[in-house]
Amino acid sequence: MNSSQYKINEFKKLCSIVCFKPNEVEHILHNLDKYYQEWIEKKIDKQTGLPKKYLDGTVKQRTIRPSQKELKIIQSRIKNKILIPIKLPDVVHGGVKRCSNITNAKPHQGNKYILTTDLQEFYPNITSQRVYDTFCNLFSPHFSHWLTNLTTWKYELPQGTPTSTHIANLVFLDTDIKIIELCNSNKITYTRYVDDLTFSSQQDFKYLLPDILKIITSNNFKLSHRKTQYRGNQTITGVNVFLNKIDAPKKIIEKSKIEIETNADIKPFTIYLNNIRKTNSKGKINI
Repeated sequence: MNSSQYKINEFKKLCSIVCFKPNEVEHILHNLDKYYQEWIEKKIDKQTGLPKKYLDGTVKQRTIRPSQKELKIIQSRIKNKILIPIKLPDVVHGGVKRCSNITNAKPHQGNKYILTTDLQEFYPNITSQRVYDTFCNLFSPHFSHWLTNLTTWKYELPQGTPTSTHIANLVFLDTDIKIIELCNSNKITYTRYVDDLTFSSQQDFKYLLPDILKIITSNNFKLSHRKTQYRGNQTITGVNVFLNKIDAPKKIIEKSKIEIETNADIKPFTIYLNNIRKTNSKGKINI
């Protein structure tokens, strides 16, 4: 089989997986701009509810680029049929079935020393070339080419599509593995929830911080130095972690109380609080 025929066959294979005809997929690929939306939103501080700002006072923003129509359907099928079956380390909690910000925080309960850090511009920093290179480690170059074209836009990983979190996890996999090796050798617990990385231990591991951060930055990821903190009793992915339990932040507890007192028909804050507290031996609340 010659190269051009192999390329055609790989394209047909992908089309078969996503249950679209080759001419339909070709039309989408030639008109990608029509299958994405784009807007800019302010980044909001979860603690204060106010817009985040740089040191010069400029409000921080992110560009949201969700897919739509047939492309969104194709990406959902790529996610379910191609990406989800790829095994990821247990430390990865973002975009993983039956995992959440709560399961990400729970392993750190009881550890005295905690390091939290955040990947800056996580999705925009993942270029189409980087996605293609990652796919080439898993699939043929031709299959990877079509897969990359169907999941990236404007030469980067768009934030807001069905596939982006799963692809970001795969791109970060080499970094995860290196971090896991270091942490396992030093009795450090490590978890990652999308772009939030958390490390904890019963022993002081401050001397290892340069090594941990170097692994991340040497793989061309950017760290938010403002969000890099090394201390105990931290909030981890929106969950307060203590020695003997985990719990919701005060504002969630207060909103849950209001829901219960007013007998609200829908109680999202109470449900969320219950999901956190039921991981503890005590403290489950009734809805």
